[in-house]
Amino acid sequence: MKSIYLAAVAALIPVAAAAHDGVDVQDAYARSANPVTGAAFMVLSNHADRDCRLSGVSSDVAERVELHTHREVDGVMKMTEVEEGFQIPAYGTHELARGGDHVMFLGLKSPLEDGQTIPLTLDFGDCGTEQVDVPVDNHRKPAHGKAMHKMGDMEKADH
Repeated sequence: MKSIYLAAVAALIPVAAAAHDGVDVQDAYARSANPVTGAAFMVLSNHADRDCRLSGVSSDVAERVELHTHREVDGVMKMTEVEEGFQIPAYGTHELARGGDHVMFLGLKSPLEDGQTIPLTLDFGDCGTEQVDVPVDNHRKPAHGKAMHKMGDMEKADH
């Protein structure tokens, strides 16, 4: 009886490991300061033994959904699309945060309201896809005391 129990437990170990072999999404939220643009932020944790890349994102809440970052161009910070996506190192993390890398919603079909959830599909290429429901929190403060731009500046940002 003891050997049957051990065999059953041993058989479950690869399944448990496989369930955590990929990219997890934590602490996701979205916000918007105007009716036409918004952004989503989160922490991506890679549990695979290889690098993964967030290469695309989709949602039906906006006409376009893109991966963006802030870059200094001629002494001015500008928001730009990152077509190559974001690399998440093996067993590492990548933070999508205000003032840095983020998911950008352009041409919102309706304003983002507190309490609403946004369905997102994150494409990690060979590492799979992840579907997440991201809560809207328009009043959330930036984490870790980072100095961030105001969401209202997104209208003025060079896309």
